[in-house]
Amino acid sequence: MDFSLTKEQELLRDGLTKFLAARYSLEESRAAVKTGAGWQPEIWRSFADELGILGATLPESDGGLGGGSTELMIVTEALGHALVVEPFVDTVVIGTGLLRRAGGERATGIVEQIVAGEAITALAALEPTSGDNRNDISTTARRDGDEWILNGTKVVVSSAPLANHLVVTARTSGDRRDTEGISLFVVDVDRADPPAGLERHAYRTIDDRQAADLTFTDLRVPADALLGVEGGAWPSLEQAVDEATVAVASEAVGLMRKVLADTVDYAKQRKQFGQTIGSFQALQHRMVDMYMEVEQSVAAVYLAILNLDAEPVERALAVSAAKATIGRAARFVGQNAVQLHGGMGMTEELAIGHYFKRLTAIEYEFGSADQHIARYAALTAP
Repeated sequence: MDFSLTKEQELLRDGLTKFLAARYSLEESRAAVKTGAGWQPEIWRSFADELGILGATLPESDGGLGGGSTELMIVTEALGHALVVEPFVDTVVIGTGLLRRAGGERATGIVEQIVAGEAITALAALEPTSGDNRNDISTTARRDGDEWILNGTKVVVSSAPLANHLVVTARTSGDRRDTEGISLFVVDVDRADPPAGLERHAYRTIDDRQAADLTFTDLRVPADALLGVEGGAWPSLEQAVDEATVAVASEAVGLMRKVLADTVDYAKQRKQFGQTIGSFQALQHRMVDMYMEVEQSVAAVYLAILNLDAEPVERALAVSAAKATIGRAARFVGQNAVQLHGGMGMTEELAIGHYFKRLTAIEYEFGSADQHIARYAALTAP
């Protein structure tokens, strides 16, 4: 497999890496998460104005740089390496993916705002009884004249406290678990003052991200809030989630590269019994095993990236194989890094603890390894 980058892609990678190394401080980002707004809006604006990465994967007709899946991999791996908490996947991957496929004047306008760094989106899809099945939808939308009325509950809506546009899945027809009859609606929100009919319970997740549970009670939205064809949103939703799954898998590669490098450096410095622990053969073997897990993850992500534009079944197989591989590797690399650091590995003082929490979250985000193995098996069953 030849996965050489073009000169333009190398410039994108190098420019983003240098920016994050110089201006994205782990200490400042954690302070923003825990005591501030939950993110750094000025960094997000720089992503748009100085780097252009919010449009790196979009065609030039949408104000983007004309990139694709490879650019997505480059950007998300770099963001993972720097442990960036700003909502790139929720907004740029899922948000623009759903909006662009839906089309229409309103969707196009929001995409332009995203590229300019002026809009944040959050997908409200999971429900209290749905698990990770995004087609298990009890939230309803019914037409009332020139408006739609939404009723239902969504849980663990990542980036909802930061978003000014919610993309909500709701059932306009069909039974609860049907893939037919699912529609998408865009709901404009004020971060500080949600509209009447929307109750929001915000919280910080274990990996220092912002999320919320949402309750819609006779929430009225205009007719043009419907994205795409009524009842026909499932294929677009499934594709957007697959793209997001690959994005977080690529992010995990960046995280694991950083974790492995820090662990090797620590093993060269930490002394026990009068010598560095890196000189012990058993620990050398452990770090080699970590390295192998990282390299297997890289290969799996490459395969998924190359198949993002393939037919739905082929795409799903590659995505699930990558996520299952990442789920196993994230646990192995993260847990062993913490163990090799000793008690310091779980403190707030060292970066390793923060990276471990994000790897643990990614292990389950957009489906666990077990869920993706089951999906792979179902797709390949005779």
